Amino acid sequence: MRIEHDLIGELPIEDDKYYGIHTARALKNFALTGKPLHPQLVEALVTVKKAAAMTNGEIGALDKPIAGAIIDACDEILAGALRDQFVVDAMMGGAGTSANMNANEVIANRALELLGKPKGSYDIIHPLDHVNRHQSTNDVFPTAVRIAAIRLLKPVTERFAQLQTALQEKEEEFSTVVKVGRTQLQDAVPVTLGQEFGAWAQAISRDRWRLYKAEERLRQVNLGGTAVGTGLNAPKAYIFTCIERLRELTGMGLSRAEYMMDPTQNCDVFVEVSGLLKTAAVNLTKIANDLRLLSSGPRAGLGEIRLPAVQAGSSIMPGKVNPVIAEAVNQVAYQIMANDMAITLAAQGGQLELNAFLPLIARNLFEMLDLLNNVLLIFIDQCIKGITAHDEVCQERLDQSFSLVTALSRHLGYDKATYVAARCAETGKTVKQVVLEEGLMDEQRLSELFRPERLTTPDK
Repeated sequence: MRIEHDLIGELPIEDDKYYGIHTARALKNFALTGKPLHPQLVEALVTVKKAAAMTNGEIGALDKPIAGAIIDACDEILAGALRDQFVVDAMMGGAGTSANMNANEVIANRALELLGKPKGSYDIIHPLDHVNRHQSTNDVFPTAVRIAAIRLLKPVTERFAQLQTALQEKEEEFSTVVKVGRTQLQDAVPVTLGQEFGAWAQAISRDRWRLYKAEERLRQVNLGGTAVGTGLNAPKAYIFTCIERLRELTGMGLSRAEYMMDPTQNCDVFVEVSGLLKTAAVNLTKIANDLRLLSSGPRAGLGEIRLPAVQAGSSIMPGKVNPVIAEAVNQVAYQIMANDMAITLAAQGGQLELNAFLPLIARNLFEMLDLLNNVLLIFIDQCIKGITAHDEVCQERLDQSFSLVTALSRHLGYDKATYVAARCAETGKTVKQVVLEEGLMDEQRLSELFRPERLTTPDK
């Protein structure tokens, strides 16, 4: 055991632990979710620390051997080492201080080992005086959250592009399947099944583009602003060089915020990104709901499409298969909407020069991105790609529907078309049968008007 101290007092720390007293206190204080920091947030924090050490070494604020040991320790962690030492809860008080302290301590103790010194030899490399030099939690943590969010956002944007493609492929595949289009769940006018998929693809296309553009707002960071964005205790050479090093290390187009007090205290950027994710969730759940409705039955519902059967649907009803992938999409979407509300409340809850609730924002934002990334892959591969059309059902529903009357209203007039609909309701006959029996149109003309391309595209 080694004894470490802080302003509260002393604590024994097990020799095999790379974290120190600040992390130990956080473990006791914040046993909340049982989930540690997101791996991407850990990587981003360590990357920030590496950029700071590189900069401090360049400007002479750290001795070269100390700066080199810190950089080497960061490199080891970025390569996957010591990840089990980042143990603070993802939700914490203190605006992310515990997360920053955890990183400082692990890096410092590994750097000490690399110099052949025992852990806890803070007179040689100190977590705060050396690893955290010219930094504050209040510029390190927001910067790391932005970096992690960008990294998690990229694959989600790509997934939406893949979903758009999958829907467009179905749009083409089902382009000749004519069916009843519905408004307010009532028969409306004929459409193709492909057109329904095409409309969904357009909504997803907008989501993809919005999320792609959202990255721009995340690129402005406040690293170098220290406690409140004024840059107190950080020389200008550090501020400008550190951002440059961080840009090189991440490969991202990061830039220093023009007014660094802004991103230190304001979290509206995260609300914006969260809102776009919620918007995408709204579109996803609409599509999932439509798929469940169109596949309902299969014999006592609409049954116009078949979703892939991926598992047995009931422990008591043999042969029942449920739309479980679409249901999973719904549940993810509802969770994302809830996360967005938490982020909104946390962002508006900030006070004066700092928002103390950024850990909650980060946790919920990262969960949203992870959930979307996971569910989109499942949705594409285990649902969308395997959907088939029930052509016979679509045609039967169309033949029995009054929706075909609308295609005749311009030629018969609204009153005669209404009469045809009423006769269909009274007799149970099809629109075609009533029109021919009443002598309202000859069969050749009727067949021409009922051609699929005439029913589902604008008149020339």
